[in-house]
Amino acid sequence: MSATFTPIAARPAPASSQGLLAWTKANLFGSPADTVITLVILLALLMFLPRAIEWTWINAVFDRNAELCQQARGLGACWGVVTEKYRVIIFGRYPFDEQWRPLVATGLMVALLVVSCIRLFWHRALVVLWAVVLLAYFGLMSGSLFGVSLGLSHVSTDQWGGLPLTIMLSTLSIVMAFPLAVLVALGRRSDMPAIRSLCITYVELVRGVPLISVLFMASFMFPLLMPQGTTPDVLLRVVVGITLFAAAYLAEIVRGGLQAIPRGQFEAAATLGLSYWQTQYKVVLPQALAHVVPGIMNNFIAIFKDTSLVSVVSLYELSGAMKMAVEGDANWRPFKIEAYLFITLIYFLFCFAMSRYSLWVERQLARSHAR
Repeated sequence: MSATFTPIAARPAPASSQGLLAWTKANLFGSPADTVITLVILLALLMFLPRAIEWTWINAVFDRNAELCQQARGLGACWGVVTEKYRVIIFGRYPFDEQWRPLVATGLMVALLVVSCIRLFWHRALVVLWAVVLLAYFGLMSGSLFGVSLGLSHVSTDQWGGLPLTIMLSTLSIVMAFPLAVLVALGRRSDMPAIRSLCITYVELVRGVPLISVLFMASFMFPLLMPQGTTPDVLLRVVVGITLFAAAYLAEIVRGGLQAIPRGQFEAAATLGLSYWQTQYKVVLPQALAHVVPGIMNNFIAIFKDTSLVSVVSLYELSGAMKMAVEGDANWRPFKIEAYLFITLIYFLFCFAMSRYSLWVERQLARSHAR
């Protein structure tokens, strides 16, 4: 005689692992320790957020009136300093009536960087686009190209400054440092003692000194080694100095990725008859660089922020232009903190964009590896 069939009682549906509620539970209240930390942070926000809102918005002064800012000092922020000095902060000492030129040049540079980050445009024509945009940038900024006037007033490089200079320095340094770093990383793993020793010496020497000393050497010591009457432009010397400094650190990141490649990959490439450079280009480097995407992007972000040091050699990039604009005016000097917050927001937006792009690249690589 068969037993009577008894169905199992219906069970509740599993909790959703997506959505705001699921994310909050997993990341903010996932454990007792997480819950305590979350509650402490919320309590701190409740204590300080109202005062921060009053200072930044409710009691703040937005007019270009230094007297009103003095009256509200200590009660609210003086955003009038940004309203009054933003053009000097953004463009530095560039001639006021010609500031449309760095605006257009920087817009072209930023658009080029955005296009370069989109996979759809990754082909050989992008190299030509880079050449065209760089020529347009320097032509607009200086008013001439290779000594030929473009019908614009000439502006020497010592008058370039602000955000256009920051973007140009970081972009050129990154573009030139990356291939140099790859070559140096490969050289450190070379079987040729002379090349390996040269690359090791370069990396250890540059990494053993701060960037500010490299900039001083490039700006003040290097001209002494040149023939009399020959002095390269200070902007060129600074770009070379930052590039060499960044490449040394980036080379070690790339070398870490190269060391993660199994020996069998090299042996398989040799079995297929690939040459050394074919092996590196088609087999090794794509895998090695994919392993160190976060480290590479961290280095790029560091380069972008390290451009603030060029003010010590009289090139007033974003932070240097801000100091020149505010500290040079006694009426607005007491409100430096608001100006610092303004350029902090600019730095944050660019660095945040780079970090988010890095995460996107990591997701794309993880998706391709999962196939």
